[in-house]
Amino acid sequence: MDLLTRGYELVAARPASLLAALLALVVVAWRPTWRLTRTAVTIAHEGGHALVAVLVGRGLTGIRLHADSSGVTYSTGAGRGPGVVVMFLAGYVFPPLLGLGGAVLVAADAAAAMLWIGAGLLAATLLQIRNLYGGLAVVVTGAVLVLVALRAGEDLRTGFAAALSWFLLFGGVKACTELRRGRRGGRLRHSDADRLAELTPLSGGAWAAFFLLVAVVTTAAAGWVVFAPGGAPA
Repeated sequence: MDLLTRGYELVAARPASLLAALLALVVVAWRPTWRLTRTAVTIAHEGGHALVAVLVGRGLTGIRLHADSSGVTYSTGAGRGPGVVVMFLAGYVFPPLLGLGGAVLVAADAAAAMLWIGAGLLAATLLQIRNLYGGLAVVVTGAVLVLVALRAGEDLRTGFAAALSWFLLFGGVKACTELRRGRRGGRLRHSDADRLAELTPLSGGAWAAFFLLVAVVTTAAAGWVVFAPGGAPA
């Protein structure tokens, strides 16, 4: 009972943070809004592939984003090896990791920095986009971040940054559950999990479960950062 009371006190002390999290959860859980916004998670997903491809020394040749919220990152280099494994591993874990980073910045009263970092990452991504829809999606997303960073008041800017962080966290979890459901239904046969199964001893199902575990643990860590004593202010 004391634990429940303490939890209520922590949440009640940060109503703005709770509202941002609830708003993001509704957007992700409600199918119409998820369909409209899922591309933002795909941008982060493909951005993770692209960033790691560069870091492990592969040649990055482009990114394509599609209207059905799918995407693909093209790179050149060896078809096997640790670098390829890490590159395929990065996609599904990158959105929740970005969300956690955003939550940490918001908790440190650095919402503006979070938005500008996001805009910078989107600008770098735009240089690698190779189709019209992908370019429009990245430009619109980046423009929203820049507009909020420049024009919004402090409270709105902080609330938006917090909601975006939670959206990436919950959206990362949702994308992982969709991956597992799609693989069980036979709709996804060439996913990152399947590619990793070809490159490692683990099965595609095990990799899909790992992605989901990372997303859930990362979301829980963000909750601790925001709602634990000393976390983000209301």
